[in-house]
Amino acid sequence: MALPVRDQLKYWSLAAIIFFVALWYLGDIMLPFILGGAIAYFLDPVADRLENMGFSRTTATVIITLVCLLTFVIAILAVVPTLINQAVALVEVMPELFSDLRNFVAAKLPSLSQPNSVIHKSLASLGAMVQERGGELLSGVLNSALSVINIVMLLVIVPVVAFYLLLDWDNMVAEIDRLLPRDHAPVIRLLAHDINLTLASFVRGMGTVCLILGTYYAVALMVVGLQFGLVVGFIAGLVTFIPYLGALIGGALAIGLALFQFWGDWVSIGLVGGIFAIGQVIEGNVLTPKLVGNSVGLHPVWLLLALSIFGALFGFVGMLVAVPVAAALGVLARFFTGQYMTSRLYLGLSADQQDKD
Repeated sequence: MALPVRDQLKYWSLAAIIFFVALWYLGDIMLPFILGGAIAYFLDPVADRLENMGFSRTTATVIITLVCLLTFVIAILAVVPTLINQAVALVEVMPELFSDLRNFVAAKLPSLSQPNSVIHKSLASLGAMVQERGGELLSGVLNSALSVINIVMLLVIVPVVAFYLLLDWDNMVAEIDRLLPRDHAPVIRLLAHDINLTLASFVRGMGTVCLILGTYYAVALMVVGLQFGLVVGFIAGLVTFIPYLGALIGGALAIGLALFQFWGDWVSIGLVGGIFAIGQVIEGNVLTPKLVGNSVGLHPVWLLLALSIFGALFGFVGMLVAVPVAAALGVLARFFTGQYMTSRLYLGLSADQQDKD
C-alpha cells in the first residue's frame, strides 16, 4: 500500500529543507565536491564517446584527466598572468580614460563641461572612484577566491573528485535509479530526462559557446592591437550566456578603449567594431543553433533571477547550483502546467461532458 500523498509531500519537503540547510551551512566545504561534480557532468559525454571508440571507462577517464590537467597548466602558465596584469593595468588607466573623456566633452560640448555641471562632476567622481576602489576590488576578489578555492582544493580535491565521479558516473546513475520510489519511478525518470536535456543544452552548449567566443574576441582584439584585448575578450565571453549582453558589454568596452587608443585611425576602430559584429553573426547563426539548440527552456530573465537569489543566499556555491535548480524548476513548472491543463480544475464542466461522450 502506497503512502498517502500528504505523507509523501511531508517527507520530500523535509528532504528539500535538509538540502538547503546543508547548502547554507556547508557551502564552503561542499564547494570542491560541487565543482568536481560539475566537471564530471560536463565531461561525461566525452567519456561515453571514447568508450564507443573501444576504450574502457578507466582508460577514457585517465585520458580526459591528463588532457584537462595539461590544458589547465598551460592556461596557468601562459594566460592567467597576462590576464591579471591586463586587468590591473586597465584599472590603473581608467582615471586617465575618464579624464580624456572629460576633455573630449569640454572640446565638443563646452556647455556641459563647466566645473559646476553634473556631467563634469560625475566623470571626475567616477574616475576617482575607479582609481581608489578598482584595485581594492580586484585584489579583494582575488584574495576571497584564494580563501575559498585554495591551492589544495584547486590542485588536489577538485581533480580527484572529478576523476572518481567521472569514472563511476554510469554506476551512480544506475544506483540512483534503483533507489527511486517504485510508484513514481516512471514520472521521475521522465522529469530527470527533461532536466538533463535542458542542462546539457545550456551548460555544455553555452559553456562551449562562451569559451569559443571569448577566445575569438581575445585573439582577434589582440591581433588588431587593442591594448586590453585579452581582458575584454574574457569579459565578453564570460557573459555570453545572457543573449546579446556579452556583445553589448564587450563591444562597448572594446570600442570605448579603441576610441582612446586609435583616435583618428578609423580603420582600426572599425575593425574592433567588426570583430563584435562578426562574433554576433557567428553566435546567432552557427554556434548557438548547433551547440545549444533553439529550445533550451531557460529564459534569460529566469536564469538571472535564479543566479541573483541563490548568489545572495548561498554565495558562490549558490551560483553554481542556480542553473541546475533553475532548469529543474522550469521542467517541473512545465510538467505541472501540463497536468493542470488536463485536470478537472482547468477543464471544469467540459471534462464531465467529455467523460459522458
